[in-house]
Amino acid sequence: MNLTTNQKIVLASTSPRRKELLSKLGVPFEIIASNVEETSVKAESVENYVRDVSLLKAREVAKNELGKTIIGADTIVVFENQLLHKPKTRDEAIAHLEKLSNNCHSVMTAIAIIDQQRNEHTFVEETKVYFKKLSPALIEAYVDTGDPFDKAGGYGIQTDGALFVDRIEGDYNNVVGFPLATVFEKLITLNILHI
Repeated sequence: MNLTTNQKIVLASTSPRRKELLSKLGVPFEIIASNVEETSVKAESVENYVRDVSLLKAREVAKNELGKTIIGADTIVVFENQLLHKPKTRDEAIAHLEKLSNNCHSVMTAIAIIDQQRNEHTFVEETKVYFKKLSPALIEAYVDTGDPFDKAGGYGIQTDGALFVDRIEGDYNNVVGFPLATVFEKLITLNILHI
């Protein structure tokens, strides 16, 4: 498809995966990182938490980018209503994966779009991920690659973490960190993109 836009779009994320997915729309955008402390956000539910973090990121960038459309995103992994943040230590990464082994968890990505008029639009996409039973040796071998440490839940579905997945219910790209089909739909609805 040949999509067009007459707006300057900013992705408020340095995630190479989000950049790659947004690039699939074929419209120009720039990347400006937000420097917010995600763990400073307090919310009554995990859904509100991820929504608030994506808005915080988008608002931080929007302050200095007047007249542009800002897209912020945040992805969380939730197991038994508990947030599994990016692990900080080897032990924490192993603990995350032991919890997810042979279980189902949710991956939620919130997208915040701040348009040129400074209207805020948000949504949260949820995908259920079912893991196979993981042996302690497999968990340790994966953690030793270093891959878990920059990923919510301690794994990447687009890297070797794909070997753990039995099945998913929902959008695969959402688990990667950017629910492209729904973002596309919203950008069309908001008249930011044109077919």
